[in-house]
Amino acid sequence: MVRPTLYVRDGCHLCEDASVLLDSMLGADGWDAVDIATDDDLLVRYAHRIPVLVVDGEARAELTITRPDVEDALAAR
Repeated sequence: MVRPTLYVRDGCHLCEDASVLLDSMLGADGWDAVDIATDDDLLVRYAHRIPVLVVDGEARAELTITRPDVEDALAAR
């Protein structure tokens, strides 16, 4: 199973909401979080779109991420 990645930034309430959702659906060890502030390229790419859920290298959901978004993202791989 491919691990979903959630691109986030500190202080982002939508990122925190998405993190709680992913924890409840996949467990804390079932997905990865990457802080876009640690990489200039990620900051440019995702600055106004976070949180962004990426599966298999493709952005599958962004901004307000819901349970159906996560289910669809995982089913699409």
